[in-house]
Amino acid sequence: MKGKWPIALEAAAIWTPEGRETVAAMVAAGRITAEESEGLGLTAVPVADVPAPDMAVRAAERALEAAGRGARDIGLVAHGWLYHQGHDFWSPAHYIADRIGARTAFPVGVQQLSNAGAAAIGIAVDKLAADPRLTAALVTTADRFCPPGFDRWAADYGVVYGDAGTAVLLRRYDPARSRATLLLRSLTFVTAAEYESMYRGRDAFSPAPLWHGGRVDVRRPKKAYLEMHGGIAQFSESARECVRSVLLQALAEAGVEPQDPRIRCVALPRLSDGVLEMMYLPVLDGLVSGGVLRERENSGHLGAGDMLANLAHISSNSELHPGDFAVVIGGGGGFTWSCAVVEAVQSPASF
Repeated sequence: MKGKWPIALEAAAIWTPEGRETVAAMVAAGRITAEESEGLGLTAVPVADVPAPDMAVRAAERALEAAGRGARDIGLVAHGWLYHQGHDFWSPAHYIADRIGARTAFPVGVQQLSNAGAAAIGIAVDKLAADPRLTAALVTTADRFCPPGFDRWAADYGVVYGDAGTAVLLRRYDPARSRATLLLRSLTFVTAAEYESMYRGRDAFSPAPLWHGGRVDVRRPKKAYLEMHGGIAQFSESARECVRSVLLQALAEAGVEPQDPRIRCVALPRLSDGVLEMMYLPVLDGLVSGGVLRERENSGHLGAGDMLANLAHISSNSELHPGDFAVVIGGGGGFTWSCAVVEAVQSPASF
């Protein structure tokens, strides 16, 4: 749908709790080894004592305040998450809509593992393009990776999970009235669904959550998958092809050449060196202009929120001038990879 671009990204925000768990403390406590800590690319992760949906509400309130907008004209609230939202049989998207005052908005929940935030943006963009009655859409994410169901330091290979809420406010772009900090020029997705079994392994389908062992253990099914498929090489090759494809599709849809000097940065998921080297960094080498942005040192992987958190960082980055571009790459188990291209714009002085 070529006519839908650009979409105004009026504000992007992240809310992180004050609590922290540090790598040094985890090594000292024997939670991880010194060898495991190498290459994580972080010193600490945020740890929340509030429910995940409340973090989304706080991020949404920040985004609305930054945009100078109220919630009454928001027609869609799309909330993405990876892990438990505080109740077993419940809609966090409705809760968020109610708490921010968007009580007549259409709330929708999006679960696509770590790509849920990007998928929620995609739903919002398509809804804005297709429904002339919709004037604004809010996208949020939030995850809280807490015991007893989740050990943020040991649940996965090469990933440490941090707690945060994120939000972006989107509108159809009107140059005369826009309050945009960024223009979303494209958002593309590439899927390789044959890899869904990497998060299933040999485990049988269960009748209730946390049936296999009482906590989330991503390592068990991944280990089984690698044993059944002779290692990681085939997946790594396929993943790189998908990342390359989604990146080039996004740039082409945005009308930007890969070596365009206006591309100032390429933001990557907030993952360890090993994971980034397996599927992302080799693709970027020599292909695309712009430096690599790895904003993970004090956040870790924010579940569904990496893309939105990176957009929040980019929107507040003073080094990005009007006309400059940033590329934001995401991905999540299943597997689906995503890529957004945004352009910095000069907001009008008289809002």
